[in-house]
Amino acid sequence: MSQRSSHWQLQTIVSQLRTARDQWRAQNGRISGEQGGRELPSRAAMAEILEALCGALFPMRLGPVDLREESEDFYVGHTLDVALNALLAQARLELRYVARQSTQVDTEVEARAISLIQDFALALPGLRSLLDSDVLAAYHGDPAARSVDEVLLCYPGILAVIHHRLAHHLYRAGLPLLARISAEIAHSATGIDIHPGAQIGRSFFIDHGTGVVIGETAIIGERVRIYQAVTLGAKRFPADEDGQLQKGHPRHPIVEDDVVIYAGATILGRITIGKGSTIGGNVWLTRSVPAGCNLTQANLQHDDGTQK
Repeated sequence: MSQRSSHWQLQTIVSQLRTARDQWRAQNGRISGEQGGRELPSRAAMAEILEALCGALFPMRLGPVDLREESEDFYVGHTLDVALNALLAQARLELRYVARQSTQVDTEVEARAISLIQDFALALPGLRSLLDSDVLAAYHGDPAARSVDEVLLCYPGILAVIHHRLAHHLYRAGLPLLARISAEIAHSATGIDIHPGAQIGRSFFIDHGTGVVIGETAIIGERVRIYQAVTLGAKRFPADEDGQLQKGHPRHPIVEDDVVIYAGATILGRITIGKGSTIGGNVWLTRSVPAGCNLTQANLQHDDGTQK
């Protein structure tokens, strides 16, 4: 150990950290060293995979700076080969982690991982088409946008939606941990928090975006536009007889087609925002509204200032 390292009492700290890990593993039924290697997927690996997938989906915009159009197909093929093999390795880790808590054997995990990533690969052309509709929605929905290229290169809402489209496929395929990691990478980069379970239709546009939160069971229709600091959240979190939160039940809003939700609006619970409605800025909403409704803070208040 170097003289510099001796300043930090590293031997003692390392020993104490080992004791803390062993205590946690014992308390949570973990067997130390059972795997002989990493047990869970890597956030760093997923970040590299997602960057590569973005480049493969939009090679001349999100690919390497020196890419030429005549090399586009080669780049896409090579990039996908590397990215999908890396994603397969991460899928194995998640499925093996789940398998240790069930009766699955490694051969079943391997076959399932390959099948899931094959399906993911085959879905990429459709996801590209879906993302094209989102890019166009942003371009047509923002008068400040000068081109679709600017939208794709600069808009945080588009980056968040690209990640969401990829993460949502993984979530539905049965890889929720990889999906959540993918979503949180975009959340860290953009300030936009979309749970990978949320169902979002075509031509979706998040303008500005910072502070947007969309919950797991939210359902969003087509051609929906939302602005910064909008929350599509849960109103309450029911618990079971043991006091544990119940998971998986529908608890977030349904937003139908052609809805606009302005900045700061908070929409909570399993309510429905009818087709073509407009929700004004800073509105707090916990009840359904019919199609074509135009809600603002002013028309949500009684004369005495209480909410209707």
